[in-house]
Amino acid sequence: MSVAVVTDSTAHLPEGFAERHAVRVVPLHVLVDGVVSLDGVETGPAAVAEAMKQRKIVTTSRPTPTEFVKEYQAAFADGADAIVSVHLSRELSGTWEAAVLAAQEVGPDRVRVVDSRTTAMGLGFAALHAASAASAGASAAAVEAAAVTAAGCSSTLFVVETLDHLRRGGRIGPAAALLGTALAVKPVLHMSDGRILPLEKVRTMNRAVARLVELAAQAAADDDVELAVHHLASPERAVELANRLEMAVPRSAGCVVSELGAVIGAHTGPGVLGVVVQRTVPR
Repeated sequence: MSVAVVTDSTAHLPEGFAERHAVRVVPLHVLVDGVVSLDGVETGPAAVAEAMKQRKIVTTSRPTPTEFVKEYQAAFADGADAIVSVHLSRELSGTWEAAVLAAQEVGPDRVRVVDSRTTAMGLGFAALHAASAASAGASAAAVEAAAVTAAGCSSTLFVVETLDHLRRGGRIGPAAALLGTALAVKPVLHMSDGRILPLEKVRTMNRAVARLVELAAQAAADDDVELAVHHLASPERAVELANRLEMAVPRSAGCVVSELGAVIGAHTGPGVLGVVVQRTVPR
């Protein structure tokens, strides 16, 4: 059986990874002052960062079920017998729901839709592990299991300059947003059961970066891991973070650096730094 793997643009796979691993990507929508474009296709991180600096209104929306149907039909036309479609947490977006509706239209017996309960490279690693299983000739059920297992083995940590963007987009509650209102406080957040939750607060961005390294090392423990660093409009800081992670996590297979796309960037704001630790076993 030939199994195609589909994900969405919030996976923020490093450039070339989707093509290399035969992962199909359905873009979410970005709206800048009401003008709609496709994440990663028509709008990238630089454009959204600049729009936010200019205080333009930046919002996002899920792909439509029709867009998923077209992608699924294209996969079948290219020879796939089944599809595993892996997406960001349903707690953060209606993308998973749109994929489910599309699967029902093209045949739920042919399309398996996975809620990764995470996003960014937590989602990206799940899609890549699924693609690896598919390329090895695994069944659709086994490819789905690979995605679910990988998603459950990831830890996602990040720090933002301000919680205002997450609060305005409804991705974090008003009470949690209070964590970041004090002067000079940088909130450290994480993904937990599909939601973005505050983890702790530190006083400076330098301390926040150091704390990301410490928390990532704790999450890795003695496991063999894959690492990813995300950023928006902070390439130098991201490279520094990646270098520190590789020293702090000796059993890492390497660290990829990927700039967040327009959708996640719209909710976190410029200056965000994130780390994804992908273990071989859940914790």
